[in-house]
Amino acid sequence: MTGGIGNAKMPPLFTLPAAAGLIRDRRAAFDPAAALLVGVSGIDAAGKGWVSAKLAAELRASGLQVAVCGLGGWLNLPGIRFNRRDPGGHYYAHAYRLEPFVRDLLLPLRARRQVDLVMHQADEASEAFRLERIVHQDVDVIVAEGPFLFRRDLREIYDLALWVECSFETALERAVARGQDGPMAGATRMAYQRINFPAQRVHFERDLPGSTADGWILNDFALGD
Repeated sequence: MTGGIGNAKMPPLFTLPAAAGLIRDRRAAFDPAAALLVGVSGIDAAGKGWVSAKLAAELRASGLQVAVCGLGGWLNLPGIRFNRRDPGGHYYAHAYRLEPFVRDLLLPLRARRQVDLVMHQADEASEAFRLERIVHQDVDVIVAEGPFLFRRDLREIYDLALWVECSFETALERAVARGQDGPMAGATRMAYQRINFPAQRVHFERDLPGSTADGWILNDFALGD
């Protein structure tokens, strides 16, 4: 298990349909003037985006309006994102613009069920920001997905927190298969082993994200899913 639970008891395991049912129940009991904020987090290449898309599809099939908000477009540029002296610790602290993601997108959308925002977007290959407009209206459920979402100082903003559990080994093979960090498998392996996974271990040590989640979703055949 990777989830950073320390000595705490592991949260309950949910299938995707069961997790969607839990979200529906929470939404039914929630303030109708606000949007329910669901966080979906896990290590890099755990399948957070895939899980979020599946949850959103199930919720939409129930008639709910769902906004999927990914952290991936909120990267910092390479000069800020990487540091050779402390690759993992620096990446944990500086890879993503997590505070603006929460302050400018998630919290206003949760409070008002709508948002019209122009943000500075960057992906893995970006050397400069580009402007991107984000518009959501009449939202019932926000599914926020990305790494490091359950940082200790931010955990309380989520009305429901789901951890996507996946081994480092499986995540690495997924990353290599999809060429997430470049065309060369060797470069991807090196980046994950030197930067991404050490950053996740810092996250585990500081924030215990798995233990603070309301539930886990297994997305790793080696772990029994």
